[in-house]
Amino acid sequence: MRYSIALTTVLAGLGLASDVLELKKDTLKGFVEEHDLALIEFFAPWCGHCKALAPEYETAATTLKEKDIPLAKVDCTEETELCQEYGVEGYPTLKVFRGPENISPYTGQRKADAIISYMTKQSLPAVSDLTADTLEEFKTADKVVLVAYFAADDKASNETFTSVASGLRDNYLFGATNDAALAEKEGVKQPTVVLYKSFDDGKDTFTETFDKEAIEKFAKTAATPLVGEVGPETYSDYMAAGIPLAYIFAETPEERETLSKELKPLALKHKGKINFATIDAKAFGQHAGNLNLEVGKFPAFAIQKTDKNQKFPYDQTKAITEKDVGAFVDDFVAGKVEPSVKSEPIPESQDGPVTVVVAKNYDDLVINNDKDVLLEFYAPWCGHCKALAPKYEELGALYASPELSKLVTIAKVDATANDVPDEIQGFPTIKLFPAGKKDSPVDYSGARTVEDLAAFIKENGSHKAAAAFEQAQDAAETDDLPEQAAAASEKVADKAEEATESAKSAASDATETAKTGTESAKSAASEATESAKSAASQASEHVVDEL
Repeated sequence: MRYSIALTTVLAGLGLASDVLELKKDTLKGFVEEHDLALIEFFAPWCGHCKALAPEYETAATTLKEKDIPLAKVDCTEETELCQEYGVEGYPTLKVFRGPENISPYTGQRKADAIISYMTKQSLPAVSDLTADTLEEFKTADKVVLVAYFAADDKASNETFTSVASGLRDNYLFGATNDAALAEKEGVKQPTVVLYKSFDDGKDTFTETFDKEAIEKFAKTAATPLVGEVGPETYSDYMAAGIPLAYIFAETPEERETLSKELKPLALKHKGKINFATIDAKAFGQHAGNLNLEVGKFPAFAIQKTDKNQKFPYDQTKAITEKDVGAFVDDFVAGKVEPSVKSEPIPESQDGPVTVVVAKNYDDLVINNDKDVLLEFYAPWCGHCKALAPKYEELGALYASPELSKLVTIAKVDATANDVPDEIQGFPTIKLFPAGKKDSPVDYSGARTVEDLAAFIKENGSHKAAAAFEQAQDAAETDDLPEQAAAASEKVADKAEEATESAKSAASDATETAKTGTESAKSAASEATESAKSAASQASEHVVDEL
């Protein structure tokens, strides 16, 4: 596949014909009306992620063309209104079209194989009817396919499997057959499900009660390689799997392959309870620090409890062998290994309006109390965090009175220097832990203003506490309103006169500004470009989680 993508890039550079169609406002509607299924990318030429996607997208387009599934793209720098019409807010945005009215987001990975797999699934029914003539081809139609074997009159099993397929059709291909002879040939008894895959042992057979949740759990477990690979395309899936992840850090493909074979028996032993995966230590070695391993000392091994974000690093002075790592994993499963906790020292005093939380006092200050706790997860290098800091201090001061401080705590934690229960994906992340509902924190996604944050605390906190400035405002509203109205009228008159003079002056200034506007715009654009490059570089140097 690498050679295909590289060749595609060369051909694109030579300006040869592309299998990705370019659409504009006057052609998009006709295009989607003409095709029952299509994938459209909304992009910008300057976008780095779009450039990385381009060869993958081209390769997928060439393959899917044979299946009559067209891929197209829209340049949002030229078709601004069209992209706004389809709600494009970032690049690249990919959308699946089933005619002009049925539009859904593409949720697969941005690799050629993944795009081909995803769109192939979209082109098929939720469950494909299989026969003796089509079964063998269907088994290899994708990396993972699930086939149900049940009797023709078994409506309950049919409905259960169809329900599973409808919910997971974006992830896997589903087929079914009621041919009893075919089931016997495959060595299974009706009703059951067999997951066929292009890795490990080639297939897994479902052996439990024919239940929707049990089949879904089986599919997710069996579809995961015994020893997979952690990377940008798989990280989120491992985090969402709901079971611990064992990382195997190594710098070369050969070493990762060797360690994978060495630890595969352990992966098989703990299948469904712990996921095992290698990780490229050269590309993502900094992630070892997030697991409390020494960065640069590879190979290395660690287990992460993804639900609680607890880290269990394996002793880096020991060799990574099936025997030694096996003993470590057994102790982990038995609860004999204590999690490694990275923490700053507990502050000797809390003098400021914002309470400083570290890993060692996290439970006391955030969880084990009867207060509504607003907690900011920040990084020292984060520009947005620095911009928020003075506002956050001001917010803390509003709740500093003896009465309000008993109800509300405004707190912050350096998530790069302290282990916290949640896997934080970006900075700043702000969560409210309401009294009595600490296990259900509320994420904040509003504007980072003092007023909005205070309103969020009042609305979502258990105590419904109003900030001090709200109380002052309420009191002020009870003052002599007629006198305020008279004073306001005088101010309005004064402001109107000032505005008239300002308008005259602005009109004069505008004439001069127009003369120099063009050159200023060019200069500003140049400066913005350099600033963006600098910011991107700085952010890249400080990313906590490269994945």
